Amino acid sequence: EAETGKNERRPYLASECKDLQKCEKWRLEIIREISKKVAQIQNAGLGEFRIRDLNDEINKLLREKRHWENQISDLGGPHYRRYGPKMFDAEGREVPGNRGYKYFGAAKDLPGVRELFEQEPPPPPKKTRAELMKDIDADYYGYRDRRPCGKHFN
Repeated sequence: EAETGKNERRPYLASECKDLQKCEKWRLEIIREISKKVAQIQNAGLGEFRIRDLNDEINKLLREKRHWENQISDLGGPHYRRYGPKMFDAEGREVPGNRGYKYFGAAKDLPGVRELFEQEPPPPPKKTRAELMKDIDADYYGYRDRRPCGKHFN
């Protein structure tokens, strides 16, 4: 079995692999692992700690997949990063300011996570007195009326 490469382990660092076909193979293996874990995390009955662990593992695999895609691109293969990020939009939502950490399945409903998505946007800033006054000019006070002096509108 060692000759066929069935028991071959994925290199710890993607940059150590210099064979484009092997890089593609490892990337596909990671995608399969991500798919399995995303399917598992849909079960809300797993418990909060298991769901958090699964979500962390998925994010770790996504990071690793990105390293393999960079290596594939460096070796002259396709640039998956151009098309890749859209692939996970339907499955995981990204929280702004968390540097790409995504929440999948039941993890979206965990305490503390739900609040991240439900935060209301800050109210628009109030206008300063100067901003309010900049639109008030002679027209506002009626100094530029277009009627002859002494005549009034009825």
